[in-house]
Amino acid sequence: MIKLKSVLLKICCSSLQDLSFLAVKHVFSWMLVQVERPCLTEYLEKVFPPSLLISDDYRTENKVLGVHCLHHIVLIVVSQPSQVLYHALFSHLHTSEAVPIQVVLPCLLDLVSVLEKPPVHFDNVLRHILTHMEMEHKLDLRCVYAKNLVLIIERMGIVIIHHLKRLERVIVGYLEVSDAPEKEARLSILDALQKTLQIAWPRVLRFLVDISSESLPTQLKEQLMTQASHCLLLLDHCSKGKLQVRMTIIILYIESCGYRRK
Repeated sequence: MIKLKSVLLKICCSSLQDLSFLAVKHVFSWMLVQVERPCLTEYLEKVFPPSLLISDDYRTENKVLGVHCLHHIVLIVVSQPSQVLYHALFSHLHTSEAVPIQVVLPCLLDLVSVLEKPPVHFDNVLRHILTHMEMEHKLDLRCVYAKNLVLIIERMGIVIIHHLKRLERVIVGYLEVSDAPEKEARLSILDALQKTLQIAWPRVLRFLVDISSESLPTQLKEQLMTQASHCLLLLDHCSKGKLQVRMTIIILYIESCGYRRK
């Protein structure tokens, strides 16, 4: 059965010369997602160009179909850096339509995860998204950006601290603007805020460590450490005690430096 699917897929690839032939591209897409490892690897040179061709079409439905095909290839086959695919997908982020961006971003994030230096590519994607989020007024695009921002933050992890200033500006801006009636953008941006707090809180701990080793006036040092410690305690309260163990270690460290909570 797998061999039959592979043969049919090869036939579809050879027939994809004219994208106006609606049936062929849909048959190709369906057959492609049916083929798993290791057969798809053998036909990568056959299926990748047609998928890229479909995704580069000017019609939105073809772009979406092509990106779905590319996403399947990324999940099943790609284990080595593919700069060609990265740049092809990244170029789709310049569109002003919400539907293509919604399918491109998850595919792009999965691809970036297997690239040689993920932080560099994640930084580029996040900077691009934040720039568009700051200027975007279309409700559907704001919802798409906010929803996928959570995924980007999760994938980047602690590296997100490099973008905290811009991220804070975007989050505050989205919370201040109403997106009635579903409030989808606001709900998603709150998820992004929660994820940022969960991931980036160690940056406050590092601040405590840095301050404790700096040569500062005693009163100023205590004020800085008090404020930073209160931030961590507030996060612990908001997370319903999930940071309690870590907070205990932090407080013990602070006390060893001569600080006592009042």
